[in-house]
Amino acid sequence: MAVESVTVTLGQRSYPIRIGAGVFSEALAVAQEKKSHGKKCIAVTSPAIAKARPDLIKSLEALMPVVITIHDGEKAKAASECIRLWDFLAEQGVARDGCIFAVGGGVVGDLAGFVAASYLRGIACIQIPTTLLAMVDSSVGGKTGINLAAGKNLVGHFHQPQAVYADTSLLSTLPAREFAAGMAEVVKHGLIADRALFLELQKSGSLHWQSPQLPSFIKRCVEIKAGIVAEDEFETRAEGGRALLNLGHTFGHAIEAVAGYGTYLHGEAVAIGLVMAAQLSLALHRCSASEASAIEKTLADFHLPIRLRSPLSCRDLVAAMQKDKKVRAGKLRFVLLQGIGKAETVADVPENLAIQALLYGGANA
Repeated sequence: MAVESVTVTLGQRSYPIRIGAGVFSEALAVAQEKKSHGKKCIAVTSPAIAKARPDLIKSLEALMPVVITIHDGEKAKAASECIRLWDFLAEQGVARDGCIFAVGGGVVGDLAGFVAASYLRGIACIQIPTTLLAMVDSSVGGKTGINLAAGKNLVGHFHQPQAVYADTSLLSTLPAREFAAGMAEVVKHGLIADRALFLELQKSGSLHWQSPQLPSFIKRCVEIKAGIVAEDEFETRAEGGRALLNLGHTFGHAIEAVAGYGTYLHGEAVAIGLVMAAQLSLALHRCSASEASAIEKTLADFHLPIRLRSPLSCRDLVAAMQKDKKVRAGKLRFVLLQGIGKAETVADVPENLAIQALLYGGANA
């Protein structure tokens, strides 16, 4: 596949997303150029990347210091890690013209992006996603953040990257479970904005990193998200807009929090959340039973969970959902389907219907 480009159009802050095998070399060229102009850069990555891709680490270390997070997974998105990275940037003498290269999955991108947003009130960040989930979703759009004990991504900032380099060859070492988790976000993009994409996913069956259809699926997801971000960068629209990207996430984030971060990968929790959101949409007559069934089957075909592996308390899940960022005036708001290919934000959803959706997904009364 030839390298593809998608632009996130935000005026003077517009930036390219480069997609294709080998674009990591383009990111290295950018780092070399910055270095030649005396701009200090650092790279942030994870233990899993350091172990799986020592060749990447060696290439980065030739140009800049590389910091490896203490943990893999959501535990890395902690205030203590931010402090460690801020201190490292200061020790290295990184100035306002410096840059952080975020090399990893969504956790690394969120953490490094937030550190870039907050250090010296904001320095540049370049995203180099190494997971499918990060390529199609979290690396695009400038959402950064860390977790608190009370919930996920409760501290954060909108900070757009200078560029995103999605090198599809990096998916070759991605574990099968992580690849499947990324497919949850691919399915989500079809559900909210592109019925044809969802139908293509239905027909494709199980995918892997070398599947010929995969690059086009990645590009289409990026186009969808880039368009939504350009219209609603800071998620300020009262209805629709960027909030639509959270289909399944109100349920999914609650599952992650109650089960304990790391029990489910983000994409796995989102997959279960998509099933729950489909059931809630069905209960409110916003989609048909056949559509809800098709969503479950498609997710299962991509080796994703569609029910909780072990029951979780409905009471605890509802309490966690009350901390969701979409809550207004103490009332839950959900992103729900209006058939496959369209979604909208819905307020005043009866709590008993939300509980029914949780029970359907395997929660305990």
